[in-house]
Amino acid sequence: MKKSNILFILLLVLPFVACSDKKESGKWTLVWEDNFNRDGWLDTISWSKIPRGRSDWNRYMSDYESVCEVRGGNLILRGIQNTVLPNDTAPYLTGGVYTKGKRTFDFGRLEIRAKLVGAQGAHSGIWMFPADDSGIKGGEIDIMERINFDKYIYQTVHSHYTDVLGIRDKPVANSVVVTIDMNDYNVYAFEKYPDSLVFFVNSVHTKTYPRVETIEGGQFPFNDNEFYLLMAMQLGNAWAGPVDPASLPAEMYIDWVRYYQPKNEKTE
Repeated sequence: MKKSNILFILLLVLPFVACSDKKESGKWTLVWEDNFNRDGWLDTISWSKIPRGRSDWNRYMSDYESVCEVRGGNLILRGIQNTVLPNDTAPYLTGGVYTKGKRTFDFGRLEIRAKLVGAQGAHSGIWMFPADDSGIKGGEIDIMERINFDKYIYQTVHSHYTDVLGIRDKPVANSVVVTIDMNDYNVYAFEKYPDSLVFFVNSVHTKTYPRVETIEGGQFPFNDNEFYLLMAMQLGNAWAGPVDPASLPAEMYIDWVRYYQPKNEKTE
């Protein structure tokens, strides 16, 4: 989820397109959902807790119960100061889950209803990686990223074309900034088609990133893979900046996740 030039992204903000959400009656079939309605129980058939790694976004991941719990009809992911695990030298603990190795998504629509509680140094994210672990060559789809106490989120497409070749404004900007309700739940949606990636917030179409013919490689690798979903709270990375412990915890309350396929597609 690297952002090498935030100012550049902000300059590429696109206006909202006032058109309706594409989930017309009869178009989609709901094939999977998780409503997180069993306190203390995470569906491990679909989800795993994200392990700690060396990347900027996962270096504080923990399986400590308080940073990843199902309670009150929500999956709650937190970022906290580490005052609870004396044998863990990490200054902070963060929670995240993904469907890697368990559930993948292809052409269709994903919806995530979530409420975000910010903190200084917090970076909350809902995004997708290619199932074959091909990295940026296979593309990355950022359905929602929110920094600190921002009143807006980012929806971004990453690929070899945008990140390695640096072509972030052709055929359209690869990122959009969208205002959200800071104090309530918002629905973040994404649709994958053979010729485009389409984004929504609260049933408002915010961005379409099309597939085009170019002489440069890697513009639209998204058809080459199915993708897995990640949802994580992050602290203290290069984009969000240093953490103010007094502002913690940072939290994500995820009400539900839903995956739809077109009715003419084979369903699970």
